[in-house]
Amino acid sequence: MLVTLTGGAGAGKTTLAGALAVVAGPGPVRVLHGDDYYFAEPGCGRGVWAPDEGGAPRLDMGDPRSVDEGRLAVDVDAALGEARVVIVDGLFARRVAPQRPCRRFDVFVDLAADLRLVRKIERKCVAGGFPLEVLLRNYVGQRRAAHERHVEPLRRECDLVVDGALAPEVLAGLVWSAAAEKAERGRDS
Repeated sequence: MLVTLTGGAGAGKTTLAGALAVVAGPGPVRVLHGDDYYFAEPGCGRGVWAPDEGGAPRLDMGDPRSVDEGRLAVDVDAALGEARVVIVDGLFARRVAPQRPCRRFDVFVDLAADLRLVRKIERKCVAGGFPLEVLLRNYVGQRRAAHERHVEPLRRECDLVVDGALAPEVLAGLVWSAAAEKAERGRDS
């Protein structure tokens, strides 16, 4: 089974992926993180790159064209061959298109924009030392609009929308219950 977790930066997708893996039941579980699949080289001709204030090329991580979706799909296919459950989290996880047939359950992790921004500031700036002024300039200049353009529309394509403010254990229970209900409806049809 493939479970995807889509939503904005700071919504709690990675935390939920960990909670889902813990309570997934018997059998192997693989978790793949969408953040590991961004293009890394500006000269490769792939991804959306723009110069920063100093002229250095920076990848637009808010644009799905910056994700190596082909490599992610290959890794998901391989994981589906090895594990009973594969969980993919990322801004654009709903877009993953493996070739291997599988049951699929897509989740949109929702959280108000101000709370996502606070979480991102805590993680990147407070804990990680990233310059706050750069994060805020990027958010206002690009990331907010990119979320509305590229991430938010994926909500309509998901099987379930969950509140990212809830405890991860609670969310995991909701996701597994809803996934089981969908599987049962599929058997009845």
